[in-house]
Amino acid sequence: MDHRSPPPASAAWFIWSLAALFYMIGFFQRVAPAVMTGELMTDFSIRAASLGNLSAFYFYSYVAMQIPTGVLADTWGPRKLLSAGAFAAGIGTLVFAFAPGIAVAGAGRLLIGASVAVAFVGMLKLASNWFPPNRFAMVTGMALFTGMVGAVTGGLPLRLLLETHSWRSVMVGAALITFLAGAGIYCFARDYPHQKGWRNHVEPDASADDARLSHIFTNIRETLRYRNTWLLFFIPAGIVGCILSFSGLWGVPYMTARSGMTPAEASTASSLLLLSWALGGPFFGWASDRIGRRKPLYKLGCGVSIAGWCVLVFSPPGEPLVLGTVLVVTGFFSGCMVASFAFAKETVPARLAGTVSGIINMGVMTGPMILQPAIGLVLDAMWRGDTVHGVPVYGPEAYRAGFSLMIAWAALSFILLFFTRETFCRQNP
Repeated sequence: MDHRSPPPASAAWFIWSLAALFYMIGFFQRVAPAVMTGELMTDFSIRAASLGNLSAFYFYSYVAMQIPTGVLADTWGPRKLLSAGAFAAGIGTLVFAFAPGIAVAGAGRLLIGASVAVAFVGMLKLASNWFPPNRFAMVTGMALFTGMVGAVTGGLPLRLLLETHSWRSVMVGAALITFLAGAGIYCFARDYPHQKGWRNHVEPDASADDARLSHIFTNIRETLRYRNTWLLFFIPAGIVGCILSFSGLWGVPYMTARSGMTPAEASTASSLLLLSWALGGPFFGWASDRIGRRKPLYKLGCGVSIAGWCVLVFSPPGEPLVLGTVLVVTGFFSGCMVASFAFAKETVPARLAGTVSGIINMGVMTGPMILQPAIGLVLDAMWRGDTVHGVPVYGPEAYRAGFSLMIAWAALSFILLFFTRETFCRQNP
């Protein structure tokens, strides 16, 4: 019997916070194009569809990396994975910052997405190793909160920086911070508490070092046998697709065209959506742990968020206070998607936690990956030829048509929730 004490909460949170910093940087990179639309369109001489595709390059590689990331988190360990990912993300950011044209910029975004793809799953793996099992959903909610801090940094603060600095110099600064985060993870983080002298909450799987392809594919096949895995791949994609298509790219120009806001004001409004999403994540994680069920709160949050998007897209422009209230409510209830990770982890055996987390996070990012360029295509199709300082300008009716795509996916998510199997917050052995 192991008589060592489990790690104190302060140590667990410190180890976790190192990964959380990298995740914050990844979220900053995810939404930064939203406040640089004019600069990027001007610098690279592109329109909406090309801009949507440039932004989505991040998601293409991010999604492609999720299953390998989940398996590597189970086999290679989160410390090596996270530190290597941060170093590669710093390189990708430099490539993007110094890109002479759209092709090289896309390559930089592609490398950034592939690299920061390890952040969330690695952070979840550390959470499952360093925290008691009954804290997992709450810690997952806190992960979303830290991501939103990064996203908010990519809103108004980034917009204000762009008033005095070029977007390229800001990206160079982001690269340097990313390198520092990677060094911190490598020097101070450890995969399990026993590596720092404490008792483990869960013992390492005997097969954890087996990274053979046969073992990897066995893990994936076993994980995909569960119906919840498939459903929870598509469900959060609709919710996150709405959030990141709006706040991550098209929300700022939409609110500028719809309500006559300045870019700074629209960036602030978009940040309200992200901040409330950040607060909703920990709440829904904590509340679902508290009541011992995943589905009821998930359905409530999804339904309210759909109603909020309908108001934002289809109602006539109103007072700023009304707009802000709707953004806050929509963002907060969108935090329900955080339950997806605990929901999925409890569905499969504990040894597959990293694999299923990678699969679910792959689904999460599929939403914005598809919706961002799809909305751009709709905008270009409905463009009337208007420009301001050489930048194409799209009317509110074009945005409404484009945003209808994301509302339709969110409605599908709500329907699919009824087909999931409740876990009652109990881990599959």
